Amino acid sequence: MKKKKVLFIASTGGHLQELLQLKPIFKKYDTYLITEKTSSTLDLKNEYGKKIGYLIYGTKDHPLVYPFKLLANCFKSLYLYFKFHPKYIVTTGAHTAGPMCCIGKIFGSKIIYIETMANINKKTITGRLIYHFADLFIVQWESMLKVYPKAVYGGFIF
Repeated sequence: MKKKKVLFIASTGGHLQELLQLKPIFKKYDTYLITEKTSSTLDLKNEYGKKIGYLIYGTKDHPLVYPFKLLANCFKSLYLYFKFHPKYIVTTGAHTAGPMCCIGKIFGSKIIYIETMANINKKTITGRLIYHFADLFIVQWESMLKVYPKAVYGGFIF
């Protein structure tokens, strides 16, 4: 039987570390991983080979450059989406995941968003956007159910 295609995507840093906690389930699916290209993520190529894609690292710390990096990542996300064409997209955020989730929703993928455990009582920017169209929105703190009433409490990933 053919395995379902699942794309896992997260920005580098804490979001990626949370996402990688799901690694034990990667074997159950035809998995593809996407994150930002930084010196700390290049070694993932050794583990995932052709099953990893990189987006341009871009933070909001540089407001003049960020919009251009975001636009470039939108086009790159479109390319990577059609390269893998996943049935599901699973993400812990942040900004690099937003365009991919929008693209996936438009083209029929199911979106599973896991709100970061870093927030206990307020929405993240990406969570605020994806909450409205995610097929499954998971929070890691029970207190976040007040913030996202249609979410599902899943407990901590770590």
